[in-house]
Amino acid sequence: MRPVRTVFAGALLGTLVLAGCGQNAPTAPTPAPEKPAASGSAPAAGFPVTIEAGNGQVTIPKKPERIVSLSATHTETLFAIGAGPQVVAVDDRSNYPPEAPRTDLSGFKPNVEAIVAQKPDLVVLSDDIDRIATELGKVNVPVLVEPAATKLDEAYSEISELGAATGNLAKADEVVSDMKTAMDRLAAEAPKDKKLTYYHELDQTPYAATSQTFIGQIYAMFGLTNIADRAPDAAGGYPKLSAEFVAQADPDLIFLADVKCCRQSKETLAARPGWKNLSAVKNDKVIQLDDDLASRWGPRVVELAQAIGAAVAAA
Repeated sequence: MRPVRTVFAGALLGTLVLAGCGQNAPTAPTPAPEKPAASGSAPAAGFPVTIEAGNGQVTIPKKPERIVSLSATHTETLFAIGAGPQVVAVDDRSNYPPEAPRTDLSGFKPNVEAIVAQKPDLVVLSDDIDRIATELGKVNVPVLVEPAATKLDEAYSEISELGAATGNLAKADEVVSDMKTAMDRLAAEAPKDKKLTYYHELDQTPYAATSQTFIGQIYAMFGLTNIADRAPDAAGGYPKLSAEFVAQADPDLIFLADVKCCRQSKETLAARPGWKNLSAVKNDKVIQLDDDLASRWGPRVVELAQAIGAAVAAA
């Protein structure tokens, strides 16, 4: 779990550590030396603020008014925490919410000149490809790198960090609190007597995700056993499975995260060699997920958990 650290007016005022699921949202420091204040109390006048992000300490001199997001996950978060009016451009993969100002900017192949043309006073990335943060720093553009979360606590931390960075900490605290409440409820409602196995498909290669990944930990909330955990190359978290491996494991549930991108379904699975007799295929337990929900770690992870929970309850 990465600590959430903010520094106001150039003084280090404390580390905000986001506790595990079910705990209170992180507290926020005020511009008083060496003394953190109550959650959500940081005023807009509290800038400059320094965030301990994935690319180290990043100082934001004033409340951003022209934010560029090059991450679909962080675009969703920015709008969820009330920073939407501050966002002037998002990348070509940021398709939610619909009102996000989508452009042809790329988060995978960032172009410094194109980003600077938007006149941003804050750029948010999930991956610092080609050292974009360094390049933008040369022209005095603050950049926050918030990497893909590996567990829920990290997702919560990043939401809080974006709240502090944009002057929307109170709303970010509220979003995190609501997420924790919803996830706790879903976990509590999960059937305790079902011993079900599952396979989560990233693409039709097929690549899967183990229990050590962010997505795998969501499934673990529902007591499911991941067949990918026993794959020969599972240590990396995303093993490439053979058709024979999946057929032999014969999972009770199959979750497809390659529906939009690759048009996968129960019918396409049945057409694969040796898969038409899989229990999940025969018993109509192939669940088509929303690709976006299954690949992002922002506030809508609750919707993903709801879809998984519903499938487990119906199994």
